[in-house]
Amino acid sequence: MSEHPHRLEQRKVRFDFEGTPLHWVPNEPEASHIMNTLHLILPAGEFWFCRVYNKALPLVRDVRLREDVQGFVKQEAQHARAHDSALTPYLVRHGIDPTPFTDKLHWLFDQLLCDHPLGDNAVSRSLQPWWLRQRVGLIAAVEHFTCVLGDWIISTRSLDHADPVMLDLLRWHGAEEVEHRCVAHDLHVHIGGSMLMRWLYMLIAAPLLIFLFSSAMKTMMRQDPVTRYRPGFLRLWYHLGKRDLMPRMGDVGRAVARYFLPSYHPRGEGDIQVALAYLANSPAARRAAAEKAPISA
Repeated sequence: MSEHPHRLEQRKVRFDFEGTPLHWVPNEPEASHIMNTLHLILPAGEFWFCRVYNKALPLVRDVRLREDVQGFVKQEAQHARAHDSALTPYLVRHGIDPTPFTDKLHWLFDQLLCDHPLGDNAVSRSLQPWWLRQRVGLIAAVEHFTCVLGDWIISTRSLDHADPVMLDLLRWHGAEEVEHRCVAHDLHVHIGGSMLMRWLYMLIAAPLLIFLFSSAMKTMMRQDPVTRYRPGFLRLWYHLGKRDLMPRMGDVGRAVARYFLPSYHPRGEGDIQVALAYLANSPAARRAAAEKAPISA
């Protein structure tokens, strides 16, 4: 079970991107675009996480895990809203049309990975417990990546000079990914997920995420005259990683390898104290806490 001694809370953050440039990492348009892919991928993806977890919640018998799953859903919903707030007023304002990518992404989550991809019939309904476990397993694999990426973004100092609003969004999100790092894995195990299933879904999640990040990156770069022609996604990631503008590919590869260890548990990923310290000092999280606090007489 997850090791944090507190409840997962939803921090109702808001971000104002009015002054945020498209290339929000100064003089680094490629790094900016790669990280901006999150605004295209996450709103649809994390709302899908919430729908799947709400389906799984009635199966959770452990009281503590149930609370963690409920907190996870609230946090993921807020992540989706925060990135969606950057999608239209920020990217579209800078001349980026995300729909060539997002239209296809909605098909993935609303059709292929929906409750009844084969249609709502007797066969499909009989497969629902199995299909739910598969989707929870896929989410657990994806959450391993988000924890690794979240730990990097709150720890690296190479982005400290970047736009403070966008950086706060990514670091607040990354810190919460570390904070709830154990929930997806624990839920998968709780509802009957096996080690072999864990391995299978990492083999699916890794290439799927590479494809999604690459496609989203190309959608934006092709619309930006500064980055209209650039090398492939993995090559670009490798070179940016060497400069600590992205996580090093070797570090990500080792994190993937750890997922295949029989003894794997996400409590060993990231630094929970660093994550909680950032959440205590995030400008957006502090504003949200102040707005939530009761007004004393």
